[in-house]
Amino acid sequence: MEINIYTDGGSRGNPGPSGYGLVVYDNLKKVIYQESKFLGVKTNNEAEYLALLASLDWVKKNQEMYQINKVNFFADSQLLVRQLQGKYKVKAPNLKDLFIKSQQLLNQINLDYQFNDIRRELNTLADKLANQAMDRRQ
Repeated sequence: MEINIYTDGGSRGNPGPSGYGLVVYDNLKKVIYQESKFLGVKTNNEAEYLALLASLDWVKKNQEMYQINKVNFFADSQLLVRQLQGKYKVKAPNLKDLFIKSQQLLNQINLDYQFNDIRRELNTLADKLANQAMDRRQ
């Protein structure tokens, strides 16, 4: 099955209280998983990466059960997407380890995947979940 994963990370202040949201859709565009988590004080970009890492962890744990063969990732963070596509270098020291861990998990799940950057208004549920995470703990 081909799945679509939408992630969003946010921070109120940069750095500041942060959270992420992630939503996994099956090939029929039905939500099969969603998650919202408060992260403490992080930068916006760290929160974006932590959302991606959480989604990769979910794929790793569930790829056999759902018979996943391809993952399409969608995020409204152009920086995150372009770094993972290899178009931008990872220069920020606080993102290097998160980028490396993302690469390691992508290798471990060993599936076809694609990263897509989308406009914020096309990422409403993941954005809402990220904001709920920040609201719960502020």
